[in-house]
Amino acid sequence: MPPRLSRSELTRFLKFGVVGTFGAVVDFGTFNVLHGSLSWPAVPASVCSFLAAVTSNFIWNRYWTYPDSRTKTVRRQAGQFALVSVVGLAIRTPLFASLIGPGTSLASFLLQTRLGSITNVTAAALGSNLALAAAVIVVLFWNFLANRLWTYADIDRQRSRPAARSADTPPV
Repeated sequence: MPPRLSRSELTRFLKFGVVGTFGAVVDFGTFNVLHGSLSWPAVPASVCSFLAAVTSNFIWNRYWTYPDSRTKTVRRQAGQFALVSVVGLAIRTPLFASLIGPGTSLASFLLQTRLGSITNVTAAALGSNLALAAAVIVVLFWNFLANRLWTYADIDRQRSRPAARSADTPPV
């Protein structure tokens, strides 16, 4: 039988999902401004949008999702989060680049249906966003697992040794 999630772990997972959703808005918004409005090539626009989302996600995860993760300094956690994110970017970028063509083909098909009559989006724009969505979903799982098990692993150590930090020690 699989282990049950504790109420606090479930709450953290849901908060991580909310932060991730906000990060996706930052990611897609930045991508569409850079690629759609400013005509940047898709892959560099995707890298920049990823970096904007990672910055937002770190801040929100540090202070909202994992407020009890304070045995590490902000600098150390940011470094760990950045390293996990760089690996995520290394997964995402070639995946995104390889999915632009199939995404555009799928978008062309979808735009030939009723969807095409209710929107003025191009197949290239929709295809790039479909490719980005697929890559974001894949990297979401990597980011959650790696950050929970490494960047924010001190929560588990604090739970197993509650007296490790005195009550009057302020969080960093």
